[in-house]
Amino acid sequence: MEKQYAVLGLGSFGESVALTLENMGCDVLVMDDSYEKIQDISDKVSYAMKADVADPDALQALGGKNLDGVVVAVSENLEAGIMATMLCKEMGIPLVVAKAKNKLQGAILQRVGADRIVYPEIEMGSRVAKSLVSREFMDWIELSKDYSMVEIAVPDKWVGRNLVDINARERLGINVVGIIINGKIDVTLDPQKPLPEGGILIVIGANDVLEKFDSKKKL
Repeated sequence: MEKQYAVLGLGSFGESVALTLENMGCDVLVMDDSYEKIQDISDKVSYAMKADVADPDALQALGGKNLDGVVVAVSENLEAGIMATMLCKEMGIPLVVAKAKNKLQGAILQRVGADRIVYPEIEMGSRVAKSLVSREFMDWIELSKDYSMVEIAVPDKWVGRNLVDINARERLGINVVGIIINGKIDVTLDPQKPLPEGGILIVIGANDVLEKFDSKKKL
């Protein structure tokens, strides 16, 4: 049975979460008080409802007991976010993820029951800054305060060689967990297969190791 999630609020963040979950095979229910936003997304998700996300009756209509989780994506309206978070927890929804604009807002949402807080603006700002400073990487996603996942073009010195020969884990302290070729992600990368020119490696490593990575040095 597919997992079921609800996304409350259809700003750019909420819409992105909803469409990504739907593309991953989940049943996605969305709610927003904008008729235009609901119309735009209605044929792309399982169910779309025009309603106030802080309306108890509207949330009950989503069938909260059947949901695996809810994303409260209304950080622009703190009162609505607080109400929606509280109501979702009262309904017994096991996972409530709330979007916050800053740490204070996040602390408030956590106090009223949110299981996890996300800070899209802060996280995106951090990713952009790190991508600018560490020009080796095309993207940088923090997994924790100590570890990150990055994307890097296959270094010239690695083209035609395989991961067994390169031995990146022992020699460089990084783990290659996948490759992107022509826009398609492969996380079952054959360690014996030569790496292609133009491929993009998905790498996980400690932040201090990644910050010092230099593909122009002897690899």
